[in-house]
Amino acid sequence: MIKLIVNADDFGYSPGVNYGILHSHLFGIVNSATMMMNMPGTGHALAMARQYPGLRTGVHLVLTCGKPLLSHLRTLTTKDGYFRSQADLDGISALELELEWSAQIDRFIRAGLKPSHLDSHHHVHTREEFLPVIQSLSNKYDLPFRVNGDFPLEGVKSYSNRCLFDFYGDGIQEDYFSMLAEKSEDGETVEVMCHPAFADQLLMEGSSYNLMRLKELEILCSTKLPPGIKLL
Repeated sequence: MIKLIVNADDFGYSPGVNYGILHSHLFGIVNSATMMMNMPGTGHALAMARQYPGLRTGVHLVLTCGKPLLSHLRTLTTKDGYFRSQADLDGISALELELEWSAQIDRFIRAGLKPSHLDSHHHVHTREEFLPVIQSLSNKYDLPFRVNGDFPLEGVKSYSNRCLFDFYGDGIQEDYFSMLAEKSEDGETVEVMCHPAFADQLLMEGSSYNLMRLKELEILCSTKLPPGIKLL
């Protein structure tokens, strides 16, 4: 039996994203989510997470979108105070990174919620130079992190045995979950990353990955899991 985690990233990005994630949970197979703590929809997402505790929710650590929660973090931001781009992450201070990511986790906890796990926007937590920060945060908060594919992070608790990132873009197929056993081994806990959403102005203007989220939502709410796979 494969135990399945279907994790919706970007909870908190915008109200449309939030409603799409909740819809995919209530009427589909999404059973986990991770929340961005610095975005326009964060407050809305926090209220949703409190109202629907059956949706396991963790923190989607942000380094490449919007502004940090803390000020004066010079190595993390451009001159205008926004996070640097995904292609410009050299020279990041480990101390500043841990301070900012701790602030993001702490905001979630102060809202009265217990995070289930941690991952990151654009998978930046898997960068080799950030491993000491990841190890420290995992130990400090006693929380698991998303694995990098089927490779766990050294010295860090893992949220699953394997994480699949291919339910995305051209990989969004109606039969995706019926083929899941071919990518996994019996007895594993497998996480599938997804990005369901209803399109709103914030999403359309802020993300190039927008209308494809509607296709994800449709499949996540219509698919039937085959024998041998069950939601965790």
